[in-house]
Amino acid sequence: MGQGRQHGLSAEQKADIWRRWKLGESLQEIGRAFDKNHGSIQFMLSKNGGIAPAVRQRSQRTLTLGEREEISRGIASGSSIREIAKGLERPASTVSREVVRNGGRSVYRASEADQRAWRSALRPKACRLARHRKLRLIVAGKLIRDWSPEQISGWLKRRYPNNESMRVSHETIYRSLFIQARGVL
Repeated sequence: MGQGRQHGLSAEQKADIWRRWKLGESLQEIGRAFDKNHGSIQFMLSKNGGIAPAVRQRSQRTLTLGEREEISRGIASGSSIREIAKGLERPASTVSREVVRNGGRSVYRASEADQRAWRSALRPKACRLARHRKLRLIVAGKLIRDWSPEQISGWLKRRYPNNESMRVSHETIYRSLFIQARGVL
């Protein structure tokens, strides 16, 4: 599952860098082996504090590339969502969500859907308040006026009924308040 290439290195190359680092090779030696500057190797290693990150694995609950290819073939053959789901032994709602999430029946492509799912599963993710300036300013303004997170969340739902991007749960607001390292609010 070597998805993507960060710093021009495949997942296999990164694993080899970590293996070499663990064996005690110098940054210069590792850099030469991959035709990279030792500073680039140091940057990659230091992002994780010098400790190899856990290998990413697909959750048992998520669709596999093979299942996505079956969905694509089913769509191409004109099968219904229910027929495709039955063949995969998955709920029809799962298959339907997958197809809609990836452009619908007319543009669904298994490999693109799989890459998108793999990218969106990356953690940690910045919370909605960190990503959405307008929402963050509104929430901060309400907090300054002594509104509770529950009141803010409820008000946002009523104020922006058709705009999902302008909603945030009270749990997210609490999390942003109590996790100082985020510096969101």
